[in-house]
Amino acid sequence: MGFENYKPIIVMVMCQCAYAGLILSGRVALLEDFSSRVFVVYRQIVAFLLIAPFAYFSRRGTTGCGMDWKSFWSIFLLSLIGVTINQNMYFEGLYLASSTAASALVNLVPAITFVIAYCLGMEKVDLGNVRSWAKIMGTVFCVSGAVVMATVKGPKLLGMELILGEQDTWFVGCLFLLASACSWSLWLILQVHVTAYYPDHLSLTTWMCLIAAVQSAILTFIIEPGFNTWKLTSHVQLFSCFVAGVASVVTIFGQAWCIPRRGALFCAMFNPLCTLIVAIFACIFTHEDLYTGSLTGGLAVIIGLYTVLWGKAKDHVEIKNTTNGENGSVIDDLEHPLLSEN
Repeated sequence: MGFENYKPIIVMVMCQCAYAGLILSGRVALLEDFSSRVFVVYRQIVAFLLIAPFAYFSRRGTTGCGMDWKSFWSIFLLSLIGVTINQNMYFEGLYLASSTAASALVNLVPAITFVIAYCLGMEKVDLGNVRSWAKIMGTVFCVSGAVVMATVKGPKLLGMELILGEQDTWFVGCLFLLASACSWSLWLILQVHVTAYYPDHLSLTTWMCLIAAVQSAILTFIIEPGFNTWKLTSHVQLFSCFVAGVASVVTIFGQAWCIPRRGALFCAMFNPLCTLIVAIFACIFTHEDLYTGSLTGGLAVIIGLYTVLWGKAKDHVEIKNTTNGENGSVIDDLEHPLLSEN
């Protein structure tokens, strides 16, 4: 019985380790002049091949969730925003900035989602409520931390000399990562409406992987014409593509298993663990620099994340007590990316 209580913790730690492995291996592959756009395509193909059998067998003998034109174009839009745009921005930012920045700025997603949801009337803010103020102040902390990370470096704490012109590309890389976080947040908002009439998350993820692979391939051919770009020139690049696909599957199934047992907020609390793992291993093995400005900004983002989550905690309880079935899970998607695509 005691071990059962620790299972969700173990699963979420494994998810964060898998995500950290994706970031670190992806960074190493990109530094070998591997195209970030090709990397996204290969990652989606591997993820599709791994998830498709589970989606197929889970739907055998079931009815509902049929694919009509409305569902197709909705999933097409989700794939474009949540995967194609999001991941191409993310991995370009990972290459131009650093592994630590990429893992830290992901923590902006709940705050940005809150802002977008409020603008669309999907979030309520009561200025007389302390939890509403927590959401606001947490968002301010997150955004401020992101700005500090992008613009202020300060003295170097750990690491070797900057490589591949990192000093010149850091700010641009952080802008790409910020754009990625914004597109991911918008994807979460749109997913609320799509899952209302297509609630099969596993099938939805499978379709998004396939459609996003096609979209990203077309984008790659437009930006980088020719077939030489698609060649895997080292075992590191091949390994990174495989790790990326496996990490997608591990995080999807891990979060899908944990959320019904502990809730989305429990899963979101583990996100900073990935930042810590990446920061440590990036300094040790890939000799990335760690600056006081980056550290301060990253801590501000994490503090803001937990502040927003505390503000959302009451919403989560109210949703759980007042709704059931698919409506509860749809609203819950706003609090945390159930089907993590980064």
